[in-house]
Amino acid sequence: MEKVKTDRRILKSQAAIKASFIELLTESTFDKITIKDICEGANIGNRTFYLHYMDKFDLLEKLIEEHLEDLKEICRQKKALGIVEGSRIWFGYFQQNRDFFVTLFNGHATSSFRSQLLTIIVSDIGSKIDHQKIQQNGLTEDVYLRFLGMAIIGVIELYLENAESTDINDLADQVGKLVEQNLS
Repeated sequence: MEKVKTDRRILKSQAAIKASFIELLTESTFDKITIKDICEGANIGNRTFYLHYMDKFDLLEKLIEEHLEDLKEICRQKKALGIVEGSRIWFGYFQQNRDFFVTLFNGHATSSFRSQLLTIIVSDIGSKIDHQKIQQNGLTEDVYLRFLGMAIIGVIELYLENAESTDINDLADQVGKLVEQNLS
């Protein structure tokens, strides 16, 4: 199937809209951001915004979907790597997109995002566990996977809160080692 190439002007407008929106999220709350604010920051007209998004909720939802798809792709790519190396890639993504994730964890649509992120993490860990060993230890898979998934989300939040004083590679190594210990 041939992939349709998107016009560069469309990509440029969408990138400007997203950058403006993320910058505004770091300065204000979601509820206070207007389409006018986004358009001024992106240096576009309202009509251009509405060509790409229905409203700011649609923009936020699409940004979340893009990041979740990126994280799923990282999960697929890191399967060939060890857990520690894979954790470095995973946390590197959060470091590169810190502004967006800080605002997301602290603001609008947090529960929806957390739920979707937890699903990705649980799926990734679930593909690596010894299912029989979990049952032999008297644990249910659901509790075990949710426990590890929520722990990882907690560490991501810790990083986002203290990024300036946190070495991302050290953090990723620690998480990787903890996950390895819990999988063995």
